[in-house]
Amino acid sequence: MKKLAIGLTLAAAAVSMSACSTLKGAAIGGAGGAGVAAATGGSVEKGAAVGGTAGAVVGTVAD
Repeated sequence: MKKLAIGLTLAAAAVSMSACSTLKGAAIGGAGGAGVAAATGGSVEKGAAVGGTAGAVVGTVAD
C-alpha cells in the first residue's frame, strides 16, 4: 500500500511540474520523492532517486 501511495504521489508531482526545465524538474522531483519516502517510512535515498528521475524526464519532455 505504501509503494502505491508513493508511486501515485510521485506521478502527481511529475505531472504538476511539467512546465519545469530538466534541472529544475530533477531537483523538485528529488526533494518531493525524498519527502514522500520520509513521510511514509520508505527509503529516502530511493525516493529521491525515483523522484529526481521522474522530474528530469518530465522536464525534458516539457522542453
